[in-house]
Amino acid sequence: MVLEATNNVLRLDANFVDYTLVAIYFVFVIGIGLLARRQVSTSLDFFLSGRSLPAWVTGLAFISANLGAVEIMGMSANGAQIGMATMHYYWIGAIPAMLFLGVVMMPFYYGSKVRSVPEFMRRRFGTGAHLVNALSFALAQLLIAGVNLYLLATIVNVLLGWPLWVSLIAAAAVVVTYTALGGLSAAIYNEVLQFFVIVAALLPLTLVGLHRVGGIDGLVDKVNNGPVENMLSSWPGQNLTGFESPAASVIGIVLGLGFVLSFGYWTTNFVEVQRAMASNSMSAARRAPIIGSFPKMFIPFIIIIPGIIASVLAPEILALNEGKGDGNIQYNDALLILIRDLLPNGMLGVAIAGLMAAFMAGMAANISAFNTVFSYDLWQQYVKKDRPDGYYTRVGRIATIAATIIAIFTALLASGYSNLMDYLQTLFGFFNAPLFATFILGMFWKRMTATAGWAGLASGTIAAIGVAVLSQDALGPLSVGAIDLKGQGASFVAAGAAFFVDIVVSVIVTMFTQPRVESELKGLVYSLTPKEDRTDPNEKNLPWYQRPVLLAGISLVMVIILNIVFH
Repeated sequence: MVLEATNNVLRLDANFVDYTLVAIYFVFVIGIGLLARRQVSTSLDFFLSGRSLPAWVTGLAFISANLGAVEIMGMSANGAQIGMATMHYYWIGAIPAMLFLGVVMMPFYYGSKVRSVPEFMRRRFGTGAHLVNALSFALAQLLIAGVNLYLLATIVNVLLGWPLWVSLIAAAAVVVTYTALGGLSAAIYNEVLQFFVIVAALLPLTLVGLHRVGGIDGLVDKVNNGPVENMLSSWPGQNLTGFESPAASVIGIVLGLGFVLSFGYWTTNFVEVQRAMASNSMSAARRAPIIGSFPKMFIPFIIIIPGIIASVLAPEILALNEGKGDGNIQYNDALLILIRDLLPNGMLGVAIAGLMAAFMAGMAANISAFNTVFSYDLWQQYVKKDRPDGYYTRVGRIATIAATIIAIFTALLASGYSNLMDYLQTLFGFFNAPLFATFILGMFWKRMTATAGWAGLASGTIAAIGVAVLSQDALGPLSVGAIDLKGQGASFVAAGAAFFVDIVVSVIVTMFTQPRVESELKGLVYSLTPKEDRTDPNEKNLPWYQRPVLLAGISLVMVIILNIVFH
């Protein structure tokens, strides 16, 4: 394992104070799980927090659930390897889709009272598309939970020097304990706690790093004199896409990342949507992703910037960018190296707790979404129907434990990638891009049929897998390299292919199959759902800062300004 080779290099010099801070954090995490268990009396309590949480809680949980391995290690690795173009994952590849989810799509999710995104697909398209979506989503969560678990284990390994397999089991035990005890409520309240712990860990690291390189001007000078060209330019983003043509790079970012991957992830991924669905009203559910968009647009300053700082301060990362790496260090290690070199004891303990918080938030989000889909959409729908409510809560707890055990093995897959963003974006292209195509076509085209739903979804997924296999390194050793595509650019093309093929197949199949009667599609298709069913009637009486559309407008203006300033 690569990690085993890096132990001596990355071993953190923690002392009693650091271990104490980490221990206190774990006490709070398990304590929240125990308290949340007292509130679980029905399966709806376990899987959706009884739809009782305020918007600010679900909004912070919405963003914290995503603030896991993808964000912390993947984006800092991108910052160290690619630079400012990584900002596109936030300002192009997240905020617009989050606002669209809050303004347009949450009324359908929340208003229909479905318990999951796959259940919405079943109501719109029947069991064919539902089964394809539920199975692919469950598989995706097991794979992505493995990424979070792997990185959580690396922290335990670096801190304590335990073997990788021991670290994996120890890290998994903590997450499974509070998730199985308190269900979604435990996960959400821990995610809110984890959000503040993560900020408390990464903000000081960023400030200390900037001070060490001589402030912003010093960082600019050092990066511009470094081995990677255009590292401080976000457009046209060729460092990110790997495309030689500037025009093709911009198109890839705007359409591949900004539209297909972004909207596919943020609007149909149940990991995120589940948090908003736990809100106590439709208005709160609409505000949850919009509230989350405000911290989301500023998070890159404490994740990507440290990666860029590591590229000029850490000799090991500098050697990688110069093509002189020895194989013992990967870009995924950039943040750990920076923590090792910059933070004194005490601050080191906070940073370690922050990283653990991030990886636990991500893994708990994957596991809690998996247990809901497995229990409601697979077990209840296709295996054991009409059992008492408490039976499905027990199934959910068993699914939580089983998923955690499986994640220990999928974590080993993630360890083979030097930049985890390549791996994760490939997975999103497989699972989210075709789902978004089917979902958005079905929501805005009443003629689309149930047969077209599952046929388009399956064909789009196959198209994405085909592009990834033919690319140079999107699937590591499984890639054959027949197409000159590599890294994250390959995932953009795979997602685009999935979206296009899904749309084409869905339209063709719809032309030869029978649509449902319109009366059955109310609440499922935009044009057939009255406006009063798509909004909360009490919204007009709310203060301005609680009105979803106005908040979304403010967020959109702010992110446009950020794109202009940091172009």
